Amino acid sequence: MATLLHLDSAVFPQGSASRDVTAAFVEAWREQHPDGTVVHRDLAAEPLPHLSAAAVAAGADDPLRRELAAELAAADAVLIGAPMYNFTIPSTLKAWLDQVIIVGHNSGPDTSIAGVPVTVVASRGGSYAPGTPRESFEFVQNYVEKVLTTMFSVEVDFIVPELTLAHSKPSMAELIPLAEASRTQAFSEAREKAKALASRLAA
Repeated sequence: MATLLHLDSAVFPQGSASRDVTAAFVEAWREQHPDGTVVHRDLAAEPLPHLSAAAVAAGADDPLRRELAAELAAADAVLIGAPMYNFTIPSTLKAWLDQVIIVGHNSGPDTSIAGVPVTVVASRGGSYAPGTPRESFEFVQNYVEKVLTTMFSVEVDFIVPELTLAHSKPSMAELIPLAEASRTQAFSEAREKAKALASRLAA
């Protein structure tokens, strides 16, 4: 029986592209693997404290850090909703990373988390894809992939719903068809990836 650790970090509980796509992923996961377990952490609804000097000194002996590390270690797969805020990840998700990465305990070349598949839903209001004017402002995928692969040696895969502000910004109205196409593709990828991953882990 596989366990999926599901993290959401979008500030809005409704109308969030990243939450909608992670929800579709979880729904497909449950359909494919009904005996599996889903552990959900809403980092916006229940934010974690910023890392303190005392927590750093305590390392894995800090109760919260130990709990988060154990939760991650018990996961067979991880799903992260990571919307772009001010060109990077929400501070609540950064707080989770700072708390859960414990050097000498669960990160480094001998980490027990190595190889765990991590799916990141990196939604954004515009487009920061290669070749676009704001390509150099993309600090979500670049950062998340680097920190997770460097610290945990996990397998990172991205689903990227783009142009999510097209419907609400008149200046982006002409991009609505592209936004709809990106949304449709994101949901399709979420369902396909979830089913494939659930089947792989349940085998």
